[in-house]
Amino acid sequence: MNDLIATITASLTANADQIVVALAETGFMLAFSLAAAVLIGLPLGVLIFLTRPGGVREQRALWAAANLYVTVVRSFPFLLFVVFLIPLTRLLYGTTFGTGAATFPLCFVGIAIYARLTEQILLEVPSGVLHAARSMGADVPQTIVHFLLVEGRSGLVYALTSAAISLISYSTVLGIVGGGGLGDFALRFGYQEYDYPLMYSTIVIVIVLVLLLQTAGEKVSARIDKR
Repeated sequence: MNDLIATITASLTANADQIVVALAETGFMLAFSLAAAVLIGLPLGVLIFLTRPGGVREQRALWAAANLYVTVVRSFPFLLFVVFLIPLTRLLYGTTFGTGAATFPLCFVGIAIYARLTEQILLEVPSGVLHAARSMGADVPQTIVHFLLVEGRSGLVYALTSAAISLISYSTVLGIVGGGGLGDFALRFGYQEYDYPLMYSTIVIVIVLVLLLQTAGEKVSARIDKR
């Protein structure tokens, strides 16, 4: 046991700088994809909720287009989706390699995941909230900002936490386009170099990161839940 601990410690120490770089790359991908999820995915989810059949502002064509995007992206195998977007990624970034280029397809997935989760959270908002908004003469933007999002804010934070965990999982396969990150590091420097202590140690780091995100999300969600 002592030998195993010594081996793991030595391996982590020898690769400390590279682990820090990989962690920073994962953080970069997660930060930008989550930003896209909030800035685009949240409004998209609200749009799907409002325009759905029987919704507050039913528009079947708009709902069908938005819903189709979310459904297709979420059901697309991520590795194939990355490959599918290579021409567009090269057009926009001038390359398909690097953390920035790798983050591009991850943003699409983050948007789709959070849009669907947002729709589900809003569907759980009691109908009385909408009735109250109508009775107070609130227009659609006021209904969204002052009623729907306020009522669903706890669930939306929890959903964002779930989206973040999913995006960490997706980011681990972006090494195929030179995206880097912890998953790519574990594969290249751990598995392919037969350094299994390093590989498992990196996996533990990913698990710890997920647990920290989960804990933080649960605490924030519970704190802002006023029900």
